[in-house]
Amino acid sequence: MNKKITLEDAVSKIKSGMTIMVGGFLSNGSANRILDALSKSDVTNLTLITNDTSFSDKGAGKLLARKQLKKVIASHIGTNELTQQQMNDGEIEVEFVPQGTLAERIRSGGYGLGGVLTPTGLGTDIANGKQIINVDGKDYLLEKPLRADVALIGASKGDEAGNLVYYGTSQNFNPVMATAADLVIAEIDEIVPAGAIRPEAVHTPAIMVDYIVESK
Repeated sequence: MNKKITLEDAVSKIKSGMTIMVGGFLSNGSANRILDALSKSDVTNLTLITNDTSFSDKGAGKLLARKQLKKVIASHIGTNELTQQQMNDGEIEVEFVPQGTLAERIRSGGYGLGGVLTPTGLGTDIANGKQIINVDGKDYLLEKPLRADVALIGASKGDEAGNLVYYGTSQNFNPVMATAADLVIAEIDEIVPAGAIRPEAVHTPAIMVDYIVESK
């Protein structure tokens, strides 16, 4: 199967009302070319699951600038004033999730688990409306799994089959998000022939990736 598609094809697979996951940290390791093209489309009403909303002029932040989001599930929004403004104005819903909990909720979604038990957030607003489970005399919050319709993955290197490698902090959230979406599109900085990456060097195996787009 030829997994390589055009930028236009990638954007066409994202429809209004979908939930999308975007990996990376402050747009480092994000599928920035796809996000840029998506921000110029007429797609709206999206739910975004991401570590952060980057900056107003970069990565997923461009979707905020175009007011294409209805909800954000993230660890922090402090670097993007538009997220804060739209949240305060009631234009979008923001669900704050501690960073480690966010990663585990996504992992739970990808691995078919019923959720994760964590003490993080007990006694805070994070616990509002959530089930508390006692294990051996200690309370934990039940944090439920997260999944998405589409995951947009940014990879440093990948082969034509879709095996992916991430450099440095670009690995943040990308591997786990690739397990937790119905459709996975990887934007790759350097595409090499199938077999050129040693099996033990692969971070995300090709079986998890549906389509690939060249980032340049």
